[in-house]
Amino acid sequence: MSEPILGLISLGLLFVGILAGYPMAFTFIFIGLVFGYFGMGERVVNLLQFQFFALMRNTTMAAIPLFLFMGFLLERSGLMERMFMALRLLLGRVRGSLYLVVLIVATVFAAATGIVGASVTVLGVMAAPIMTASGYDTRMSAGAIGAGGTLGVLIPPSILLIVLGPVIGVPVSDLFTAAIIPGLLLSTVYILYTLIRSYLRPELGPPVSFAELGETTLMEKLKELMLGIVPVVGIIGATLGAIVSGLATPTDAAACGALAALVLALLYRKMTWEAFKYCVYNTILLTAMIMFLLASANFFGAVFSRLGSAALLTDFLTSLPFSPLVMLVIMLGIVFVLGAPLEWIPIVLVVVPIFLPSMVQLGFDPLWFAILVAVTLQTSWLTPPMGLSAFFLKGVVPSWSMGDIYLGMMQFVVLQLFVVGLLIAFPQIILWLPGVLN
Repeated sequence: MSEPILGLISLGLLFVGILAGYPMAFTFIFIGLVFGYFGMGERVVNLLQFQFFALMRNTTMAAIPLFLFMGFLLERSGLMERMFMALRLLLGRVRGSLYLVVLIVATVFAAATGIVGASVTVLGVMAAPIMTASGYDTRMSAGAIGAGGTLGVLIPPSILLIVLGPVIGVPVSDLFTAAIIPGLLLSTVYILYTLIRSYLRPELGPPVSFAELGETTLMEKLKELMLGIVPVVGIIGATLGAIVSGLATPTDAAACGALAALVLALLYRKMTWEAFKYCVYNTILLTAMIMFLLASANFFGAVFSRLGSAALLTDFLTSLPFSPLVMLVIMLGIVFVLGAPLEWIPIVLVVVPIFLPSMVQLGFDPLWFAILVAVTLQTSWLTPPMGLSAFFLKGVVPSWSMGDIYLGMMQFVVLQLFVVGLLIAFPQIILWLPGVLN
């Protein structure tokens, strides 16, 4: 049996193992070692060691724990809750205002951290009880919270983009820059959808009553705006601005952002010792999990490439009798389908490297293709059977049925696919800002 065929068999067994529920990292390592030994002998052990140490020495990856720490600080310090209440006071009398508030806070939270689970959980705890009490539609409420929470997959500083950069050979700062307009476009489409539906059918999102809002003067609302929104947005804007403008690397900017978030939490007297320990512990835990997964997936990808399977698949894909645009749609369709049962890490580290050479040969910009993949992968958090956002939301809002949660989220999956279509039709949505800044 030829080495490329061995690699293809290993790829099939990898997906079977992951779908069967085996831990992803150990599945990557075990299958990589077994098939690598058949193809290259004992050298596969040296390859394992090299891939692990190469990843751990990658300074760009240091941005992952720093951005995670910044996100946990903003989550546990109560600053996001204050922002939510400030926006509710300002916008409460608008039809569908709670959808609007949820999606604005979700957009800001996405720019603070790429942790989808944390975003969905915090938004669910803050917004779900108020939305239920205000008579908001359960399905659209669940969809807005779930879809808003997934914006962290795309909007910088996205962990997915930090991982994707080395895979496609594009600087992470360029990916961050390219993702800003698509991320804001996606958020805007969500907001317009919920507000238009609430305007056409007021029972879906009635205005919050004066009794619920309480009696607050204009000055009190402005004070809440200044204290609850401006500082957080300022930290996030300065952090991302330093990266996009080239003043700092993602790692340096992440360190400054984490320090600024800590100082802000201390100034607001929201950071207790217990909360600080929670932030540190969960940052270490999540970072260790992500890095182990990345290293093991990198190892499998290296074995797959050394066996010649990646080149074989590239030749096969480029030989298909389809136009480049049809090939692009087919590949994004595969990413969309795989996103339902799989998490994003095996797709980014195994599937994307298989598709990337074909995309380059077909004349597509790798930066553009990477953002298209990122937007498509957002659907993996919303679509069954995995749909992890649904499980996070169900965990904090047990009164909502999984059926209503999924039906609500599927509305927003359609919106995401609509945005993917816009990005395909108008590539400059992605490429304009990097071109201007470079």
